[in-house]
Amino acid sequence: MRIKPLIFAAVSVLLLSGCLYPQEERSRDSGPNQEQLERVQTAVTQFHQNTGVLPIATREADTPIFRKYPVQFTQLIPTYLSEPPGNSFENGGTYQYVLINVEEMPEVKLIDLTTVRKIQELETRLFTYRSTNDYAPVEEVIGNELLKLDYEALGYEEEPVVDSPFHPDHLLPLLYTTDGDVVIDYSLDIRHYMEEYGMGEYEEGDDLRWLLVDEAPFVPAYSLPQTVENGEIHFIKEEN
Repeated sequence: MRIKPLIFAAVSVLLLSGCLYPQEERSRDSGPNQEQLERVQTAVTQFHQNTGVLPIATREADTPIFRKYPVQFTQLIPTYLSEPPGNSFENGGTYQYVLINVEEMPEVKLIDLTTVRKIQELETRLFTYRSTNDYAPVEEVIGNELLKLDYEALGYEEEPVVDSPFHPDHLLPLLYTTDGDVVIDYSLDIRHYMEEYGMGEYEEGDDLRWLLVDEAPFVPAYSLPQTVENGEIHFIKEEN
């Protein structure tokens, strides 16, 4: 199976430039902060009421839903906010503020950018490997055009994982799509949230990433739709 070359997202440049912030500035207000979320939510709501539009950066139409509507703080400052939140990327932090439910009731959520750095590292190793090989090193076909990589071939001593923003003890695996994208498997988080909160309004076959969003300040960025059927969590085809 031939995999198309990797395409590095623009966020790579942003994250690398984040290294220019002094360490003390990057660490300031580094964790998720409900007060900061509420302050940004209030600013977004007031801006929307006053202008009829949302303070978001422009993204391509096919941008995945959880990354499609990043908050653009330059539109909110100084009228609605004095500065970006201390834990935001724009202020040296590790979170990107984004909007969901923009057509109904826009809600502010967070992308944990530390997960993005892990993805970038894997993408870099894949890019280096592909420079001398025709194919990505695939260990197993997971299904639905998803692959598990041969991480030893990429120079890892153990399988790379990311720290879950949804649960402090969860380490989440990374998978590779036949389109050349690295994605995060949130099965462990989904299972935990199902046991902790129940299915609520969701049914088997529904995209349960939204259960995570309902119960946490984060969004599962760099992911694919996942559901439960017959008690098993698995990936489902993403709707266009």
